[in-house]
Formats: sequence, C-alpha cells, structure tokens
Amino acid sequence: MELIQQVPELFAYLAADEVIDHEHPLVRDAVADLRSNTADAYAYAAAAYAYAAAAYAYAAAAYAFVREAIPHSADSGDMRVARRASDVLATRNGICHSKSHALAALLRAAGIPTALCYQRLGDENGDPGPVHGLIAVRLPGRDRWDRQDPRGNKPGIDAHFSLDEERLAWPVRPEFNEVDYPVLYAAPHPAVLRGLRSAEDRPQLWRTLPTAL
Repeated sequence: MELIQQVPELFAYLAADEVIDHEHPLVRDAVADLRSNTADAYAYAAAAYAYAAAAYAYAAAAYAFVREAIPHSADSGDMRVARRASDVLATRNGICHSKSHALAALLRAAGIPTALCYQRLGDENGDPGPVHGLIAVRLPGRDRWDRQDPRGNKPGIDAHFSLDEERLAWPVRPEFNEVDYPVLYAAPHPAVLRGLRSAEDRPQLWRTLPTAL
C-alpha cells in the first residue's frame, strides 16, 4: 500500500497542537528521560556521524515506552478517556488513538516527523468496530514512511517496532471488509477527536468513535 501525506510539507508532521502537545512539560520530561536512556546510542552516533542511528534508537525506545508503560485501557479496565499526549503520560492510560497521540508527541519533540494513520477493523461477520489508530514515522536517511502500532501486546497481539516489515497489532483482512487507510494525517482525524471529546468514559467511547473514515 502506498502511504499518502495529507500535507505535502514534511514540517507539518513536526507540529504541536492541542492534542499532540509536545511542548507540555510532561512530554518534554519524558523526552529527556528517553534520551538519557539512549545516551550510549547518541554518543556512538555522534562519533560515527550517524544521526540516523541515534534517531532509530530513540524512536525504538519511545515506541517501547508507550507500548509497555502505558496500558491500553481496554486491557487494564481503566474507564478514563485520555485525549492529549500529556494526559496519556500523566494517567498512564489510553486507547489506541490516545497512545498514538502520545507516541507522536514524543517523536515530534525529538525532531522525527510522525503522522497519524488509521485502520477499519471488524469481526468475522464483516461488522465494523471503532476505527483503529496507529502512527507512521519518517526516520532520517529513509525515503519512506514506516507504520508502527503502539497499542500494546497481549495474547494474540504481537506488535513490534520494525522498519524491515510491518509488525502491527492487526494486519487487515480484506475478506472481512477491513481496510488500511493510506492517508497520513498531520493532526488527529476530526471524527476521532469528536469521539474522544464527547465520551464521558470508555464504554461510551466505543459508541462515539467512528467505524469508518
């Protein structure tokens, strides 16, 4: 599938906004911690003039942090609805969209272009569920976007940070009317934001999120 930038200018995928609020102190503190934890990779990269290696190390660490340290609220049973990246970091809680907002903020704050992208998933009867959110990253030295899914693993889901081949939570099944949306959004899709804003708790959120874009 060919991924399509919604906005031609790459700098749009570095911007902060109301949801991807990477200028917030909580996000900046998390970035500093991640950079400290990958200091050896940064030192090696500086010595070898390999900025791309440092960016990869940071991106992989940020992905692992969001996937592992922030439970998906459907797995943890948390009823709260987090929308902004800073809220996700503060509550250590969020659904796929929220976790994608947090990862996008951590990556953009480090100067790594990051897009939001979506899938339409369903059940084996072809009935759709809420649209699923993930991200795509554009690392230095690569002329392509690579999708990553920080949803969080559990039995039956084994997603990993990967540039060689996609390791997403759910590869789509066309026979069940599932779809990979090719558009790379610079900001969260308005329909997704409406769903997040209008839900008072997670059970209501499943009813307010769109089932298609």
